[in-house]
Amino acid sequence: MGNEEGWTKDVGGSLPVENVQALASKKLKDIPHRYIRPDLEFDKVSMDESLQIPVIDMSKLVRNQSGHGDELGELHRACENWGFFQLINHGVPAEVIENMKMEIKEFFKLPLEEKMSCAQLPNDIQGYGQAFVVSEEQKLDWGDMLFLLSKPASIRNMRFWPTTPLLLEVQRVAICLLLLMGRNLGIDPEKLRCIFEDGTQAIRMNYYPPCVEANKVIGLNTHSDSTGLTLLIQANEVQGLQIKKNGKWVPITPIPGAFIVNIGDIIEIMSNGKYKSIEHRAAVNPEKERLSIAAFHGPNLKSIIAPLEDLVKEETPNYKS
Repeated sequence: MGNEEGWTKDVGGSLPVENVQALASKKLKDIPHRYIRPDLEFDKVSMDESLQIPVIDMSKLVRNQSGHGDELGELHRACENWGFFQLINHGVPAEVIENMKMEIKEFFKLPLEEKMSCAQLPNDIQGYGQAFVVSEEQKLDWGDMLFLLSKPASIRNMRFWPTTPLLLEVQRVAICLLLLMGRNLGIDPEKLRCIFEDGTQAIRMNYYPPCVEANKVIGLNTHSDSTGLTLLIQANEVQGLQIKKNGKWVPITPIPGAFIVNIGDIIEIMSNGKYKSIEHRAAVNPEKERLSIAAFHGPNLKSIIAPLEDLVKEETPNYKS
C-alpha cells in the first residue's frame, strides 16, 4: 500500500483557479492575461494536409492473416518515426465508446455548482478542475478537466467517477499494443505483460471551450506524456491535437471511431530511445468546444524504469533508472 500512497502523492495536486468553461460563457472582449501565451509558435503550424500520422489496423495485428507481418512493420515504423498513430478496427464496441462520450458531454453540461461537487481536493489531482497549477503567477491552459486514477483499484476514488466498461476495454487494447511493440523490439512480450498488466491507469476527460482569441491561448500546453502508452478518444469531431514533427506543429485530423495512440516517456526509456515520446499540445477552436478522453497506461508500481536489459546487451543505455 505504501507504493500506491506514494504514487498518488507524486502525481501531485493543483491550485484552484477560475473555471474556464464559465469564463468563456461570459464572452469577454479581453482574455485574462494569465491565459495569453506569446510563445505559441502558431506561425510554425504545418499547412500540409497530406502530412498525417500513420494509421494502424488492429485487426491485421491480432489475426494471423495476410498482411499481418506488414502491419507489424507499419506499427514499428510508426513508433520509431512518429511516436503517434491512429488505431482503427480496435475491437472496442462502438456502443461502449458512445456511452462514455455521452456521459462526458452530459457532465460538462451540468451547472457549475453541480460540477464543483466533484472538485479537486487540496494536494489531489483527482476530480474536476485544472492540471498542475502550482503558482499564482503560472500561465494557464484554456480548458477544464475531470481526472480519475482508475488502476490499481485501491487508489480509485469513486466520489468522482464510476468504473465504466470503456476503462477495461481500453486497457485491453493498450496491453495488446504493448505486447506487439515488445515483439517488434525483439523483447519477450511476456516481460512487458508482467510490467504493465497490473499497472496504473489514469483517465483525463478534457473540455476546451471556444475562444474568440484562439490564436493567443492554448487548451493544453506543450508536453510529452510521462506514462507508458496513451490512448485518446475524441468525444466530438473538433480538431485540436497538434504534434511536433521536424520543428513544425502538425494538426491531427481524427478518424471517426479511431483511437489516437502515442508513446509515453516510460516506453521511450524502456526501448532505450528506439520508440519516441513526442511533444504535443491541444489548440483551441474559435467557435466550437472540443471534448476528448485520454487514457494513460503505466507500469506496475514496483517496476524500475530503465532500458530493458535485452536492448542494451550490445549497446550503451541512453537512460538511467
